[in-house]
Amino acid sequence: MMPLRSRTYTACSGCSLCLLSCPVWRNTHDIRLTPHGRAKAMQHGATAIDLAESLDSCTLCGACEPACPESIDLVGMVTGLRGELALQREATPPFDGVLPAPTGNISPPTMLIAEQSMSDNPGLLRSIIEQLGGDVAVSVSSDSGTDISIALSDGLPIPAERLEHFLAPLRTTLRVIVADGRLFYALKNWLHGVTIASLGEALSALPQVRSKLSDGDLYVIESVAFHRDHERLISHYDSLRLASGCSMNLDLQRMAVPTTASARAHGREFVEEQVRWILQGRAPTRIVVEDLADIPAFQRVADVPVIHVGALL
Repeated sequence: MMPLRSRTYTACSGCSLCLLSCPVWRNTHDIRLTPHGRAKAMQHGATAIDLAESLDSCTLCGACEPACPESIDLVGMVTGLRGELALQREATPPFDGVLPAPTGNISPPTMLIAEQSMSDNPGLLRSIIEQLGGDVAVSVSSDSGTDISIALSDGLPIPAERLEHFLAPLRTTLRVIVADGRLFYALKNWLHGVTIASLGEALSALPQVRSKLSDGDLYVIESVAFHRDHERLISHYDSLRLASGCSMNLDLQRMAVPTTASARAHGREFVEEQVRWILQGRAPTRIVVEDLADIPAFQRVADVPVIHVGALL
């Protein structure tokens, strides 16, 4: 189980280190739209409604958290305030009351919680399952947890029946591999005694996958899962970089520069600016991504092949 960050906005000293990795700050230079701005505003009495614009602008990439010397739960601060704001806006929760089809009575040793977008690419999904090996059950056709991920992002309550339906088959398995970074962090704290890995981590740990990477590749880490388990995952990606010679979307503070392609807060122009920033000073011959949403973003900007890590073999 991952320890939850317990420190709140009251611990913010105003050091501004979070700005170093915040994509919204880099694009707007508006302090109000940053973790620093939100924390200081709350210290002076600001409420969720006062911070509505700032809360809506946050991509939840999590890059600010490893940078924070006070270990403040900056992502949790945003989602908590979004929950308060949703009540005032009378937002509709993403649950329709109809539970997905059951996954079966017996769970195999490994469960893959794939994103809905993978159902549009069955060849890639088959390749990923083959690489993971053994008996792997895939949730994409039954319950990918998309509604739960949206609720987590928006700070909305998750009905107990819905959450239990989602978690029940996962409790009887040994390992859960998850493509959605927000679900990754939540599952780390919901499931005890079950190994949880992001899809990018699971695939990039395979020797046969590592052997397909070279020094001409730019390997793009999915930032949400990485930043929410930064202390453990930094060594994993350092070893991958040293073994393959590839470059990564890591800045000098060892945070993963996010593309924000999976975020709902900003549009195409914002994402493409982030991608250009990642590519600045680099001339890769190929781009390998962990997040499917990053493929079209890089294809629009870079004139080199862009593939998912699951398609390397």
